[in-house]
Amino acid sequence: MKLHITHDTEFEYSEPLLAAVQRLHLRPLAGPTQAVLHWHIDAPGRLLSDVDGLGNAQDTFSVPAGVRRVQVRAVGVVESRACACFDDHASLPASYFALSSALAGVHPRISNWARQQVADAEPSEVHVLALAQAVAARVRYRSGRTQVDTEALEAFDWGWGVCQDQAHVMVAACRGLGWPARYVSGYFYDPLAPELASHAWVDVCLDVQRGRWLSIDVTHACLTDERHVRLAVGRDYGQCSPTRGVRQGGGQEHMQVSVHIQAQP
Repeated sequence: MKLHITHDTEFEYSEPLLAAVQRLHLRPLAGPTQAVLHWHIDAPGRLLSDVDGLGNAQDTFSVPAGVRRVQVRAVGVVESRACACFDDHASLPASYFALSSALAGVHPRISNWARQQVADAEPSEVHVLALAQAVAARVRYRSGRTQVDTEALEAFDWGWGVCQDQAHVMVAACRGLGWPARYVSGYFYDPLAPELASHAWVDVCLDVQRGRWLSIDVTHACLTDERHVRLAVGRDYGQCSPTRGVRQGGGQEHMQVSVHIQAQP
């Protein structure tokens, strides 16, 4: 499936900025699940592009002093593939993703609950899918109730959240079982659910030695397919958020994000 994606981000500040640096994870990389046919990022500064320690494409730019509005547009075409299980040796060892993290921390309540769903089974497509279905039932999709810094345990206890929260709970549950798991940020194409265009899901390591990963969409309780486009991975959202910056001045910040996806012939 060829998908044309436009991702607009706008920052507005109540006072002029004195200095600011923005880091972007807005550039998809080619891999087993996708081919990048065209991609371009427009930003109000010269982009410095590299690959971070997790294997993600990363762009950084500085914002001139005195600015009160910053606009970033990422646009391109990606040919996505229905490939949920793949080998990946480009990032850190799988054992790194078995470690607890700030937003997807391992906690006894989540770990004990996860064992009730799949016992102490080894990771497999059947067991990972069963756990994802249980998480989706436990943490119902409900927007406007959580924030970007909501932790997995909070969403687990509240019983609601968005795709980010469902992914964090799934990652925490997998780690509690001893399964390395990582958070994935990206895009999801569904013309009937445009609110899910900016999306998050989970990779679970099935074979540490081979670097064999299974990618699963917790929100839809299914394996990923040609509707998904990967941007970046991390131990949680904090490591692979689409935008993150540091600044001096600016007063209050307001951010607005708009993502549009169209299928092409």
